Amino acid sequence: MSDFLYNLTSGDYARQVTLQSTLLVLGSALAIGLAISLVYLFTHRKEGYSQAFCETLILLAPIVGMVIYVIGNNIATAFSLAGAFALVRFRSAPGDPKDIAFVFLSVTMGLTCGMGYWIWAALACIVMCAAILILYFTNYAGKKGNFYDLKITVPETLNYVGAFDDTLQKYTSYYKMKRVKSVDFGALFEITYTINLKDNARMREFLDEVRTLNGNLKIVLAESESAVKSFHFQ
Repeated sequence: MSDFLYNLTSGDYARQVTLQSTLLVLGSALAIGLAISLVYLFTHRKEGYSQAFCETLILLAPIVGMVIYVIGNNIATAFSLAGAFALVRFRSAPGDPKDIAFVFLSVTMGLTCGMGYWIWAALACIVMCAAILILYFTNYAGKKGNFYDLKITVPETLNYVGAFDDTLQKYTSYYKMKRVKSVDFGALFEITYTINLKDNARMREFLDEVRTLNGNLKIVLAESESAVKSFHFQ
């Protein structure tokens, strides 16, 4: 019994290819992957989430775990394959940085289970999930204010430098021009601002004033960084 507990914590037990160790790798990785997926669901219940991504978090850990388990002591190859699994998400779609962290966490836990360190994987998962929940409930580094990215399309005949300053000063507490680019083969310009609206209730009034200045061309107002909420006028 003592030898079994030693092997269980040291990882040597997983090197013995048996039905018991195989089921232990799969079971532990699936349980940990499910825990990670549940934490992801809880922390993204307001902003929405992809069902496929949540299922991937569950399946990724046992898949990586079995790859590591089959490879055995070839750690270099094991880490290379684990990295390849992680890159699948980046190549499929540009994800949120938090989504990338969850992918890496699931991959790491699967790798740990595959090497036989089931107990340490469970402890690490508990600590990491607790850290994620603490960051979620404390709203760490949360934005204070109504920050948006404002994209204004203007005709090439309009001198856009300072053209919107009066309106921006009236409705925002902060604004900064980030980028200017030409569109439609130079017939139009697209100006991008970062702004902090004083009052969201006056958003429509603010956009109507901007429309009178840009000749009723396209305007896009999106939440800064996340761009969850967007308003299009054309």
